[in-house]
Amino acid sequence: MRVVVLTGAGVSAESGLSTFRDADGLWEGHDPMQVATPEAYADDPGLVQRFYDERRAALSRVEPNAAHLALARLEAALGDDLLVVTQNVDDLHERAGSTRVHHLHGRLRSAWCTSCDDRHEWDGPLGDRPPCPGCGARALRPDIVWFGEIPYGMDLVERALWSCDHFVSIGTSGVVYPAAAFVHWASGRTLELNLEPSMGASDFAESRQGPATHLVPGWVDEVLGDGGPNSS
Repeated sequence: MRVVVLTGAGVSAESGLSTFRDADGLWEGHDPMQVATPEAYADDPGLVQRFYDERRAALSRVEPNAAHLALARLEAALGDDLLVVTQNVDDLHERAGSTRVHHLHGRLRSAWCTSCDDRHEWDGPLGDRPPCPGCGARALRPDIVWFGEIPYGMDLVERALWSCDHFVSIGTSGVVYPAAAFVHWASGRTLELNLEPSMGASDFAESRQGPATHLVPGWVDEVLGDGGPNSS
């Protein structure tokens, strides 16, 4: 049984991390167009670096929740037959024990050198323009996919979706592409687990509503109990 799980901000929200946009359309008090585009970085790199420095620092104040832990438990049972594709840039899946995690939009704890094109694990700030550990250039930026940039590893994701038996979307809005289209690319049974129906809920064979910390452990129990997701 091959399973692809897509996770979004709703999975990490219960750990205390803000979802991408608040009700007023802002992200942590900022217009996303001012902190999450290549143009914003070119116009005011200091503002963008400070924004992501704060987000990176916030990771040390949160812990994986029951949803992250349940997916790690599922990987322990399924091994390479499970792939978690996440839109999140935090490291909560990994800290919960998951190893087969693909970050579509990059990772906060990674820095990309635009001079030598190397990527480096990074926990500290970037706002003071530290040198690249590889080439020494002061050209490190957050290893984050911004609006207008191409998500990472789409070939890998497409292949996994085309060959999966089950596709489960957890905590996503259903409006951010290309992830919103994954339900149409999946070859297997589809299930949505979300706090409320997403914009694409009707495209799934089944949609369940509730907190991720409740729905995900329950679904994993079903998978491990009967050999496959209960989609009746």
